Amino acid sequence: MTHELKILPKWFEDVKSGKKNFEIRRADRDFKVGDTLVLKEYEKGRYTGREIQRTIQYIYKGDGTYGVSEEFWILGLKTMEGGDNA
Repeated sequence: MTHELKILPKWFEDVKSGKKNFEIRRADRDFKVGDTLVLKEYEKGRYTGREIQRTIQYIYKGDGTYGVSEEFWILGLKTMEGGDNA
C-alpha cells in the first residue's frame, strides 16, 4: 500500500540526506511493514513539488512505554531500491 504524507522542509532534507530514517506519525492509518511512504514537502500551506519515497521496514506501536502514547507510531524507513526521486 502507498501512503502520501505531508512533511515539513526541515525534516524533508534530513530524510533525503539519510540523516533521519524514521517518521513519527499518528496511528490513524493502516501502516504495515513493506508499505511505501510518499513524503511530499509541504510549506506555508502548499506543496513545493518535491517528494521522496521510502519503504517502512519497522513499526514501533506506541503503548505508553518510553513516553510514546498509543496514538503514535514510529516508522523505521529505508531507501527504496533505485534511490531517491527528490
